[in-house]
Amino acid sequence: MKGAGAGSSAPRIGFVVNGAVGNAVIRNRVKRRLRHLAAAHVAGTPAGIDIVVRALPRAATDPTDVPIDFESAWQEAVSRLTTRRPERAGDAR
Repeated sequence: MKGAGAGSSAPRIGFVVNGAVGNAVIRNRVKRRLRHLAAAHVAGTPAGIDIVVRALPRAATDPTDVPIDFESAWQEAVSRLTTRRPERAGDAR
C-alpha cells in the first residue's frame, strides 16, 4: 500500500463493517460515511496512532446519529491513545 510504509507516522484508520449491518450495498454506504467522517478528523489526530472504527447495525438504521456518535467516540479513542499510562514496576519488557 502506498504511503503506509514502516517510516510513515501519519495516523492510520481501519473500518470494520460486518454482515450484521446489512447487505453489501448498505455496508459500503456505511463505510463511505465513516470514511468521510474520519477524513475530517485525521488532520487533528496525532501522528503514529492506529484507530479501528467498528460500525454497529444502528449505523445503517439510524444514520442521523452517526456523526454525533462518531465525534464522541473519536475524541475518546484519541484521548485514550495519547494519554501515557504510568509504568508499573513489573513491566520491564
